[in-house]
Amino acid sequence: MATFGNTSMETDRTLPSYQEQVGTKISDPSSLASSSKPLVGNGGGINSENSSSRRPTWKERLSNLCSRRFLTILLLGQLLSLCITATTIFTTKLAQGDNPVSIPTTQSFLNYFVLGLVYTAITIYKEGFRGWINIMRRRAFYYMLFAVIDVEGNYFVVKAYNYTSLLSAMLLDAWTIPCVVLLSVFFLKMRFIRYHYLGVFLAMVGMGFLIWSDMVAGKDFPGSDYVKGDLFCLLGATLYAVSNVYQEFLVRQTPMYEVVGQLGFWATILNGIQLAILERHEIRNVDWTPEVIGYMVGFDIALFIMYSLSPVLFRLSSATFFNLSLLTSDFYGLLFGLFLFNAKINKLYPIAYVLIIGGILVYNIYPAPEPMFEKVLQRDNRDSKVQSDQDQDETIV
Repeated sequence: MATFGNTSMETDRTLPSYQEQVGTKISDPSSLASSSKPLVGNGGGINSENSSSRRPTWKERLSNLCSRRFLTILLLGQLLSLCITATTIFTTKLAQGDNPVSIPTTQSFLNYFVLGLVYTAITIYKEGFRGWINIMRRRAFYYMLFAVIDVEGNYFVVKAYNYTSLLSAMLLDAWTIPCVVLLSVFFLKMRFIRYHYLGVFLAMVGMGFLIWSDMVAGKDFPGSDYVKGDLFCLLGATLYAVSNVYQEFLVRQTPMYEVVGQLGFWATILNGIQLAILERHEIRNVDWTPEVIGYMVGFDIALFIMYSLSPVLFRLSSATFFNLSLLTSDFYGLLFGLFLFNAKINKLYPIAYVLIIGGILVYNIYPAPEPMFEKVLQRDNRDSKVQSDQDQDETIV
């Protein structure tokens, strides 16, 4: 769990990256050529003064998988995957109850509202009210854009399931991962190596086994308008990818409480407008029984935890690792479904789970590369503090 008062939540006091700990940047091959210390290279080779051709042993290659840092991000990623599973279960219980309820925009609105309320209060406490106003004045555009992308990504994916088949939606939703990799390379300037790409490939093969198992089990449900549904799902998956990479861009430059608070603030406004337009009639017809309220509260608690902890994972690892971790949510959903929905386990599910976890392990044989993009918001934050100090000096004078 993240504690918002400690150094892990401050942008200028983040945990040192793996590359900083060993004293070099793996993402910069030129630094390895000139190094006089034995260092693990970008392609897996070790350069040293005496031996430039010796390859690292498997013990050296796998040492990162035994580190406390990797175990932390692995467990954090699986906790977030369980949060996704919880949101799916609560939504399913709402849809399959005696009085079916389908108000996804309203469910998201409650989450955004609580996020904005909690993290805006934290921001004001840590930065002061004038500091919060200054954040709104200088960086509102960045956070409004983030809110639009996140809200509409959620909206289009949910709408896609109303038009296309379940399997088509799953296949198109898998587009998020390669999209995240491409955006990380071109937007965040991350230099992945072959082990990272191999890990992504193995996890995608595991996802393929999940979809195959659902086909074998006959879990597909027909759609009413495949073209519209497929386009919605593709658009939603792309927006998810953009949202994840953009959030990593933000949390690597500004405090995490600021990012989450601003997302909640602006997304509440945007989502509220959509709610008033799209679901005002559905809300009036909902029978607000204790059971329905309980499922809604459970959904929002799980989503609140996910939105609170995902920035920590973005900062410790990457948006790519975040999405790889979420692939296991289908397997966890099956385990819960055995008890809640009388689901039956398919023999392909364990294979899929092993492949996905194997992909996560292979991806982390070498730590995720550090982004090399220009940190414009960090520079803007320093300029803002200088200007604030100058204003205070003038006031004193």
